[in-house]
Amino acid sequence: MSERILDVWDVASFDPELRDMLGDHADLLRNYHATSRENLIQRELSDRTGPYPHNPFAADHIALAETLMTVMNQRIIRGWHYTRMTDVEVEQLRRDGVRLPSPASIRVRLDAQVAAGAFTAAEADALFAASPFQRGQSEIRSGRFWMVSHPLEIGDGGVELLLGNWGGEGVYFWLSDAALKARVATLGRPRVVEVAAPLSKTPHGFSAAEAVMAAYARSLGCSVESKAFDLHVTDPLPANAILAVHTAGEPPFADLARGYPQTYVDADAGRWDELSAEIERRRR
Repeated sequence: MSERILDVWDVASFDPELRDMLGDHADLLRNYHATSRENLIQRELSDRTGPYPHNPFAADHIALAETLMTVMNQRIIRGWHYTRMTDVEVEQLRRDGVRLPSPASIRVRLDAQVAAGAFTAAEADALFAASPFQRGQSEIRSGRFWMVSHPLEIGDGGVELLLGNWGGEGVYFWLSDAALKARVATLGRPRVVEVAAPLSKTPHGFSAAEAVMAAYARSLGCSVESKAFDLHVTDPLPANAILAVHTAGEPPFADLARGYPQTYVDADAGRWDELSAEIERRRR
């Protein structure tokens, strides 16, 4: 895509306008996070029976996030979609772009695997009948293509089932039949898709604002959690929104979040250990 694509965790990827807006509020970010850190420490040192300490910068911090939400809704960020797909499905994704899930799309995918010889017609029917789309969750699952804002290691428990089962939650989520579970666990290969996700096609502008604020605060030396978030687009995306497809057994699949992308650092790794050490130091 021709438009700039941001990583919400990497200040170097931010456009000049966004960096300037964040820079104008550098003192607020420093003060808010320094106070939040001290409040957390004081809470842990207390008997926890009183109210949580007040942060006088909280209201301004929320107001900044609300302002930046509008700005972020004009940006495109890189999202990470963890899944299991066949080679043919990857070719279709690269050719056609992102199509939103629905009961009909699940049926089409199952029928394609029957034609390819992966399932019998009876197995496909059983998988379709067991799908959450057929069992009360069609409204909340249809029309949403899900991603995460920060790359995750392939061994992360949050994506293990997505990588280990073909078809996504719309197929495997409520499966109890052992034979069918074995079928979806062996079809295709684990993939991670990098997607250029326009925030205007998501309801996640506020979460994105919080994430870029956290990233900028870390660049100022503040101790701040990652502010990673799940996101979904509610409109199809064109083929050029597919930035890359990483496949198990091919680099850099095994290095995701552990060297790829090179600029990614897990802001949460070791953060609580550092806070715990400070709390214990003050207790002595």
